[in-house]
Amino acid sequence: MALLGSYPKMVYLNGSIVTSADAKISVFDRGFLFGDGVYEVMTCKNGNFFKADYHFKRLRRSLKELSINFSPDTIIPEIPKVLKASELENKDCLLYIQITRGIAPRQHAFPEQPTPSVLMYAWEKALPEINTALAQVQVQEEFRWSRCDIKSTSLLGNVLANQYAAAHDCYETLFYREGIITEASHCNVFFVRGVTVFTHPANNFILNGITRQVVLELCDRLDIPVQQTGLSKNELNSIDEAFLTGTSTQIMAISHIEDRRVGSGVTGVITKKLQEALRLEKLGV
Repeated sequence: MALLGSYPKMVYLNGSIVTSADAKISVFDRGFLFGDGVYEVMTCKNGNFFKADYHFKRLRRSLKELSINFSPDTIIPEIPKVLKASELENKDCLLYIQITRGIAPRQHAFPEQPTPSVLMYAWEKALPEINTALAQVQVQEEFRWSRCDIKSTSLLGNVLANQYAAAHDCYETLFYREGIITEASHCNVFFVRGVTVFTHPANNFILNGITRQVVLELCDRLDIPVQQTGLSKNELNSIDEAFLTGTSTQIMAISHIEDRRVGSGVTGVITKKLQEALRLEKLGV
């Protein structure tokens, strides 16, 4: 796909497909002023989106939680046009969808009946069948807000945490709240002790990731015991395996948490089993 710098050449903006150079928003768009919007990212292989219904269900929920009056159903027919304009109809790619509350005079309270702003674009991205990379992660005390369940475009806290990881040559930063590990800056996190998988429950302190949901379904299918319980920082010394999940991360084993090696420092048995199951799930097997 032709790129303008490092950006996709074509984007969908408020009903029209235009070049990214011609895509303009008002400086009074609340997404620009307040980060007042929501988003989703989906993977596509040969024109087929993985768990698109899951993503749109979460998008509808995020919109409802922020009282943004917009139906994502109206843009579903536009997605093939985005792929065609981007020359990605039969290629592996990622699709980004963003919906903000729209343009209004700058005030904190919601404006009356604004028209939401809608952005979509796709870029070529071939994900490996199995993510064999090993992640090293940092740990930080949670400093974001308490509505992490909303996939909001207000991501400065996540940005700072991910930059903290990058500054330490790590892939991710795990958050803890009152001593309990919740999630990471752009991933969910799972731990394995013995044959049991542990992950924080899907409440307002984590984003209920689509890959997270799929992994839980795979655990049930494979008879892998699961406890949706957050582990404490002190319990990290007793885990045998750990892995991250996310749309582009897929399932990625954690080799080190700060300076502590996890298990033997390689991808564990349970993690490998789930990686293979996810691979088959994406193939529809």
